[in-house]
Amino acid sequence: MYRVYIETTIPSYLLSKPNRDIILLTHQEITKIWWETQKSNYELYISEYVIQEIIRGDSSLSKKRVEILNDMTILEHNNFIENLVRTYLENLNFPVKAIIDLFHIACSVYYEMDYLLTWNCKHLANAHFKSKLLKFNNTSGLKTPEICTPEQLIMEV
Repeated sequence: MYRVYIETTIPSYLLSKPNRDIILLTHQEITKIWWETQKSNYELYISEYVIQEIIRGDSSLSKKRVEILNDMTILEHNNFIENLVRTYLENLNFPVKAIIDLFHIACSVYYEMDYLLTWNCKHLANAHFKSKLLKFNNTSGLKTPEICTPEQLIMEV
């Protein structure tokens, strides 16, 4: 069974109020469909970085976000992940303000996830970044997860 790291945008889109922006609304609906029809096809993982992000904001929504992730394995932080984030910052021209995204990447790389599931197309599911990350990780002997959206991770059964 494939191993999937669930990044913060997935529970956020899953439980947020319907957005007025048609694209974001579509992403929310796709996320719900994936969650209901596809998640059982995968082993799902989160990290403490996801938990740190989902507990922010509206307390009733953050409680629900935590609840829907309750049965997932939490991948622990360690020094390798910390050092990998620093290395990525130095080598991938990544914005420091989005450093938490590098923690998601480093965690999914360290734990050798097959996929990193996200709607963060600005920093994570971005073709230019993915290309740089893959090249860097290949040179470093690291396995790079496929970074994708729920729409791209539909398994036919």
